[in-house]
Amino acid sequence: MAVDLNTIELFVAVAEAKSFRAAADRLGVTRSAVSQGMRRLENRLGIALVNRTTRSVSLTEAGQQFYAGVRPAMIELNAAVAATGDFAGPPSGLLRLAVSSIAERFISGELLASFIDAHPAVELDITITDEEFDIVAERYDAGVRLGEVIEQDMIAIPVSGDQRQLAVAAPSYIERHGAPAHPRDLIGHRCIGWRPAPGVVPYRWEFEEDGRAFDVAVNPQVATNDMWLMIRIACSGGGVTFGMEETFRPYIERGELAPLLEDYLPPFPGFFLYFPDRRNLAPKLRALIDHVRKHR
Repeated sequence: MAVDLNTIELFVAVAEAKSFRAAADRLGVTRSAVSQGMRRLENRLGIALVNRTTRSVSLTEAGQQFYAGVRPAMIELNAAVAATGDFAGPPSGLLRLAVSSIAERFISGELLASFIDAHPAVELDITITDEEFDIVAERYDAGVRLGEVIEQDMIAIPVSGDQRQLAVAAPSYIERHGAPAHPRDLIGHRCIGWRPAPGVVPYRWEFEEDGRAFDVAVNPQVATNDMWLMIRIACSGGGVTFGMEETFRPYIERGELAPLLEDYLPPFPGFFLYFPDRRNLAPKLRALIDHVRKHR
């Protein structure tokens, strides 16, 4: 049986005020509107809920039972409405993000530190992951990935410029083993590769020559899911490794690593903040989007 929630609200007000006039004042409506609403509710339920006289209003036995049942529900409903209304106010609450481990510019610290400084009522819960999954199903507000792996039904906002991958090695390694002249030469080198999880085949290193993309299965001597371990081994002369130029840039500038095979590694679209296509975004997510755009 469908019942108009407005009439239930009228009934609760009458039950608590014990007066049609007081209930009307409480709800900001006319006494006639209260009276008509009560009549519709009683007709709908097929039973009298209140006893009315010219001087007083009291609940019938059925009215007392009905009030006991609907009052807790109305409290929860009003609380839910109030909580939802908070989403239309200033940015606040928990913002859950799933971020790629190689989104260097986004997770370097400066962007996120300035965001929480500007929005102290927002709490960030950030999961660093390279797994591909449905952020909606996993209850994340947004994610950060390379544009090429983002689903087409998502809205994507750039958080970086074009990116490029690099092969790098320490000068000490190049001194001992020489530098590969072509990606296929990597087969004869000691390589340090990345794999997303145990038992998963290591990532194939991707290159381009004369506009044609190709990859090389380098059969790494060391494989790990930790980029920082890859860098530390490479800086110590342990071999050639492969990853994002932004990640390697500080080590290259300090002379700890040297870029290799740059002619075979053109730029490509970078990282994007992505989220479901929704008409009304929560203020906390809207604030992050605006901050990302301003930061760029």
